[in-house]
Order: sequence, then C-alpha cells, then structure tokens
Amino acid sequence: LVFSPCSGGSLCHDNFRWPARGQDGHATGSGPSKGTQVDFQCGCSLHPRPDIAIHFNPRFHTSKPHVICNTLRLERWQAEARWPRLPLQRGAPFLILFLFGNEEMKVSVNGQHFLHYRYRLPLSRVDTLGIFGDILVEAVGFLNISPFAEGGSEYPVGYVSLQGSSPLFLQELPCSRALPRGLWPGQVIVLRGLVLPEPKDFTLSLRDQAAHVPVTLRASFADRTLAWISPWGCKKLISAPFLFYPKRFFEVLLLCQEGGLKLALNGQGLGATSLRQQTLERLRELRISGSVQLYCVHY
Repeated sequence: LVFSPCSGGSLCHDNFRWPARGQDGHATGSGPSKGTQVDFQCGCSLHPRPDIAIHFNPRFHTSKPHVICNTLRLERWQAEARWPRLPLQRGAPFLILFLFGNEEMKVSVNGQHFLHYRYRLPLSRVDTLGIFGDILVEAVGFLNISPFAEGGSEYPVGYVSLQGSSPLFLQELPCSRALPRGLWPGQVIVLRGLVLPEPKDFTLSLRDQAAHVPVTLRASFADRTLAWISPWGCKKLISAPFLFYPKRFFEVLLLCQEGGLKLALNGQGLGATSLRQQTLERLRELRISGSVQLYCVHY
C-alpha cells in the first residue's frame, strides 16, 4: 500500500477498490496514549469534508476509556454507537481486523471479536482509508476470505508483512524456488507483488525433476488474457476478467487439490487446471518471471 499525508498526524490511502463484502482490513501497530480513529471514507477531500461510512474511534482520554463508531453524512454526525470497554492498552502493540459482511462490519482486536456496526451508507461509496491520531502504524493489509472456501463467516487467518522483515522485500526476476517435496493436497502457493508501469507479461511455471514444465500460468498485457499453457504449448484461456493492472498490487493463490490446481487472483476464484497427483508430487521448482516487482513468495 502506498500512503500519502493528509494532515498532521494522519495517513490516507485513496483510490483503492475497497471494501468488498467478505473482505477484511488488517492493521497492526502500537497503541495510542490518547486516542486515534480509523475512517472508511467516501472521498479524501479536506473541504468539504467527505462522508465517512464507518468511523472507528477508540478514546483513551476519558476517565472511562471506550470505543465510538459513527457515520458522517453531509458533514453531520449521526447517532453514536458506544462500547464501554476498550481492549487496547496505551503503548501496547495491537492487531485490529475489520471484516465487512452484507449488512454490517465486524471488528476483532488481538484475535477476539469486539463489536459489530451496521452500515448507514452504501459500502460501494467507500474509496479512502484514513488513519488519524496519536498512533504508530506498523502495517496495513487487505485480505480476502479464502476464495476456495465454501461458506463460513469467521475472521480470515492472515499475516501482514512488516517493512524490514521477511518476506517484504523486492525479489529479482526471474526467480526460482525449490519444491523439495513437490505439491500435495491442501498446499497453497501465495505470490504478492506490484505490476510495473508498462507491463508486457507475467509467467508462473512449475517444473519437475526432469526440467519438464507440466503447468504454466501466463498473463499477457498486450491482449489482456490469462491462460494455462500446456507442456506442448497449447493455450487454454481462463474465462474471467483480466485483474492485473499497471502500478497496482496483486495476489496470486494456487491451491493444490486432488486432480489439479485451483487458481485465485486478488481474492477471486478463477477455476482450476487438471493434473494427476503423481505429476504434482514430482514437481520440484517454481519459477516466476515478467513485468512485476515481487514482494512475497510463500508455500
């Protein structure tokens, strides 16, 4: 995520496609000594002040610390929703997750459900995240409920990569990663990165012990297509919107299952390709190349 300063003691990120239902916001940092607020805004102007669909405001500076949630519409606050206890401590690290459902937002703090807040403005209007106040933010992440899961409403399991710690660093391309045990059902390959300003292509291939390439995933920016490439060079187009964009972050997930691999891009399931289990077990190398900056390879 790339942030720009809005005003003293604040941080804003605008023009992001967020929040979608079933999506999750993930923030880590050190607790404030006085107070802070997280705003899911409908715009990022200073004057007039934009509507705020969800205002999350822990307040430490009172005799009884508490949390306020509210909505700002046409520069007027609506009725406050108040939670009397505050599961944060001054100066202590924290992890807050915002989970967006069909009708309401849920919030967990340090792994425990804390509150829920019903929407008062359409979620589709939100395009800016603002973080303000006396707080040290270490990381902000955007997660999706597993695109491979069927049903379920629990908070997703995920980890925000912190600057200066593995695996958040630029990796030179092309790059190669060993798969000493091959792939087995339930294993997930995760790639995260940033598309370059003038991209040409992006390729992910899996190779076996004999250096054969039984499966390749290729994104072509010239014709905006995503396809599986067979060992014989045959192309099988993936019938889905092209979700790679110049200068935008991306996440590719490959889920190994009996009979093949399932693909998800930016949280959206895009179908599967068939592979025999023996072929999956014989895979020994993951190779990535193309017009991207790669931050994370995890499996």
